[in-house]
Amino acid sequence: MERSRPLGPALPPYEPLAEGLDMEGLPRSTVVSVEPPPPPPPRDHLAWSLCTTLYANVCCLGFMALVFSVKSRDRKVLGDYSGALSYGSTAKYLNITALLLNIFLVILVIALIASGTIVVVNLFNQEHQSLFGPT
Repeated sequence: MERSRPLGPALPPYEPLAEGLDMEGLPRSTVVSVEPPPPPPPRDHLAWSLCTTLYANVCCLGFMALVFSVKSRDRKVLGDYSGALSYGSTAKYLNITALLLNIFLVILVIALIASGTIVVVNLFNQEHQSLFGPT
């Protein structure tokens, strides 16, 4: 069972041009301007600053980084992206400095504990030999 098609081509329902109006006066194309997507907001490093403040706050660098992170977030909310970028960058460098100082201090403490343990063991062995003589 076939469907019957109309004999003439199906045209959309356009309105005919008014008399005396030709296509020369009408625009040939339409230009749509598309705005580029807005740049991503600058990072404020708030979570990193909070962890640095709570974990190891060497010389209050973590607290200072937290203050700059909060300032960066405030500037970002206000729409001042250059100020937010400046405060966020300062917070990042303070966090990096605090992290490097924390790593250095942990290595130093481990080295001091290891060397102190060796010295204490040597002193214990010398005292043991002096009290009981060589065995």
